[in-house]
Amino acid sequence: MKANSAAATVGFLDHRRMTAGVRFNRWIVPPAALAIHLCIGMAYGFSVFWLPLSRAVGITRAVACPPSLSFLDTLTVTTCDWRISTLSWMYTLFFVFLGSAAAIWGGWLEEVGSRKAGVVAAMCWCGGLVISAVGVRQHQIWMLWLGSGVIGGIGLGLGYISPVSILLKWFPDRPGMATGMAIMGFGGGAMIGSPLADLLMKHFSTPTSVGVAETFVTLAVVYFVFMLAGALGYRVPPEGWVPAAKIEAIEKKKLAIKSDRHVHLEMAWRTPQFWLLWAVLCLNVTAGIGILGMASPMLQEIFGGQLIGINKPFADLTAEQLRGIATIAAGFTG
Repeated sequence: MKANSAAATVGFLDHRRMTAGVRFNRWIVPPAALAIHLCIGMAYGFSVFWLPLSRAVGITRAVACPPSLSFLDTLTVTTCDWRISTLSWMYTLFFVFLGSAAAIWGGWLEEVGSRKAGVVAAMCWCGGLVISAVGVRQHQIWMLWLGSGVIGGIGLGLGYISPVSILLKWFPDRPGMATGMAIMGFGGGAMIGSPLADLLMKHFSTPTSVGVAETFVTLAVVYFVFMLAGALGYRVPPEGWVPAAKIEAIEKKKLAIKSDRHVHLEMAWRTPQFWLLWAVLCLNVTAGIGILGMASPMLQEIFGGQLIGINKPFADLTAEQLRGIATIAAGFTG
């Protein structure tokens, strides 16, 4: 009985079960793709957690660790607060594993289909948030790095490429629009998630908790529902399908972009041009992600009370004033 149940589940997620019927409306697919990208896009907004997590022990003010504390001791210490520079390694791991997962399992995604990849992405991203919540409760930074950084990062990678792959299949006549819709959702995830996380942390905060662990669990549940719905909403076009009104336009585009110097994918990565372009993109993204990763604490600590019309530095603000500038910083991050 159990074996049959497992087989039925695998069959439901199988690539062959995703083929759409003749009357299927392709415009149903973009909302499904957005459902996943809006959830994983919260990775861009994680800087809203750095300041609350940096006082998870002290609650109102950070409890500094002794200077003699070694790196290994930092991983398991429970009597003092984490530094923001230590917390931000989780952000670094996000995007390292996003790229690595996309590169390593991109071929697997094409083999098993976007639906199965989307479900795995939901399990990794949301499961990582739950592990991080436990890490906050136990005050174990390595659990945050492992949960959201490594496991969540793998979920980011699979969740990032699965909508792009399927949208390109449905919109071969509009590839720029197809990829743009997906990336729009990834960027928009922080615009929704950052203010939402700020509201949740304020709701869950108590005299003994900054509310981050509870916020992680809440976001994990909400995101899992939306990501699962998005993944199950995926369909692939039938073999050889092309938008009827666009067949002629597609053929013209194919003729227009043909080149006698075309380099196949198997050879492209062996050329110096590929690695030079990769280096330029790497530097570009590193600069941008570096700012995004510190957006919320940077704004709060640089401008302090000036964000709410008070001429006081960040260290002199009351708890109520800190909550006020945290709300503004969450909007800025979004």
